Amino acid sequence: MSAVVYPLNISSARELADALDRLGADPRSNTYFQPKRRVRHFFVKQADFRAAAYMKQEMLARGGDAAVAKHVIDGKTDRSDVLLMGTDGQYSALAQKMEAMDCWELKELRASLTEALCVASAWVIPLSGGRELRLGADTKIMGILNLTEDSFHSASRVKTLDDLLDRAASMLRDGADVLDLGAESTRPGAKPLAEGEELARLLPALKALREAFPDAVLSVDTYKGNVALAAAGTGADIINDVGGFGLDPAMLSCVVRAGLPYVLSHIKGTPENMQDAPAYNDLLSELHVYFREKIQQTERAGLPRERLILDPGLGFGKRVQDNLLILKEVESLSVFGRPILVGYSRKKFTETLEVPAEKWDARLASTAALSALAEGRVQLTRVHDVRENRRALLTARALRETF
Repeated sequence: MSAVVYPLNISSARELADALDRLGADPRSNTYFQPKRRVRHFFVKQADFRAAAYMKQEMLARGGDAAVAKHVIDGKTDRSDVLLMGTDGQYSALAQKMEAMDCWELKELRASLTEALCVASAWVIPLSGGRELRLGADTKIMGILNLTEDSFHSASRVKTLDDLLDRAASMLRDGADVLDLGAESTRPGAKPLAEGEELARLLPALKALREAFPDAVLSVDTYKGNVALAAAGTGADIINDVGGFGLDPAMLSCVVRAGLPYVLSHIKGTPENMQDAPAYNDLLSELHVYFREKIQQTERAGLPRERLILDPGLGFGKRVQDNLLILKEVESLSVFGRPILVGYSRKKFTETLEVPAEKWDARLASTAALSALAEGRVQLTRVHDVRENRRALLTARALRETF
């Protein structure tokens, strides 16, 4: 009989524990092997060149590795990006060694590395009335309810209160965990809506939803502070702000007063101009700097980190390649210790196949494919078509949990 050798896709703690159990290993070995289950990559932005060389040397000594700029070795550069490659155990050993070093910014680097290694995997978001939203390994669905006349997906536009309640009931039956109600379009090129008009559209609809579905988790999509406060008093559970409290100076203080969970999003520009030639030098690093600074601002204002959900803002000042890179590397945002929400549903960048719309809904198919790829990697996905995307999530989940 010839030898049989093949790679296994083992990334989670559960997958490794199951593999050890199947081969009959001593159950006590699970604790030993968990830190070795996978090689993880961490990117370090512009470290002191001596710190870069030090980290490379220490990772090599522990069986890992690191890539640095070519002139680190001869000291012809002051700073270098670093790509670290190693297991959890190797990183823990590196962090421990760095604790004794108080030079070359290693103290700050160690703090950031330690934070990145300690990734939260489950959250309980408290809601009013003793309710709660539990988020964790299984991606949950936020269904989109548009009270607008100009949302980019025309089929999502709600016409009447009866239509709203019917759609909400259908979404909840199909498996939506959150309903997201918006009264102002934030599609590319959208003109701002007067606050009074937004309130006139939003509050009666929100009141009707709360009365019809008292246990449902209701999110309100707005970037205006006064609207957020009014929504909080009318039964909203979550404020979903596409502007990261940058489009209305009153938003942050209003969210603090409202006392609700808050979706902190990234945007470059405003909905009206955000797609006018957006560009980034280093998108992922810019996202991390943005969220670090925004989280510090929220905490100083009295909005605790525990109430935050992060959204990288797909399509909000992003090119196609930017959106795809964020989806590929979305787990990088886990270093902030908060749940991640993504919204890619039917957006223009999902048009990846040149198939006439009358023959096949390319955006829906691509959206479902992205949901399958997002399963287990983000905590919430915001979609128009709950049933189709839930099927995609459940299929991907079954594959992930099969052994």
